[in-house]
Amino acid sequence: MSLQEEWLSPHFSLAELVRSQTAQQHRIDNTPTDSALHNLRRLAEFFEQVRHALGDVPVLISSGYRCPRLNQLVGGQPDSAHLQGLAADFKAPAYGTPCEICQHLVGSALPFDQLILERIAPAIWVHLAIAAENSRPRRQVLTITKQGSKVGLWP
Repeated sequence: MSLQEEWLSPHFSLAELVRSQTAQQHRIDNTPTDSALHNLRRLAEFFEQVRHALGDVPVLISSGYRCPRLNQLVGGQPDSAHLQGLAADFKAPAYGTPCEICQHLVGSALPFDQLILERIAPAIWVHLAIAAENSRPRRQVLTITKQGSKVGLWP
């Protein structure tokens, strides 16, 4: 079995956590480092908890791990948690809108490090990150738009 076929948890595969149309278009090898792979396993297990908190509906990952070149191409922050395999962007349409998902997760006891409602018109999605191993989760909540970021959820 290749690394790309590996299941990191019951519902999340390595392939979906490293998949990127931008990487394919630019022929970028988005294979995670060993430390990023370790974090992706932790992230997949965390997303099992997220999935359960959302009523066991499918969680659709749009962006997970990003190698430095890919992160730069997509306009990611230089210190993005995606670079370490600690974050993923997602939607769960069977649960509700990204805003409804964020509201639910903020009200949960899940130990996330960062939850961002990303409203980059016309798209909207949820960015969810876990803390680095042996670090305390901040439970930071932000909304990001083209105009900048704000603390908290802003519809």
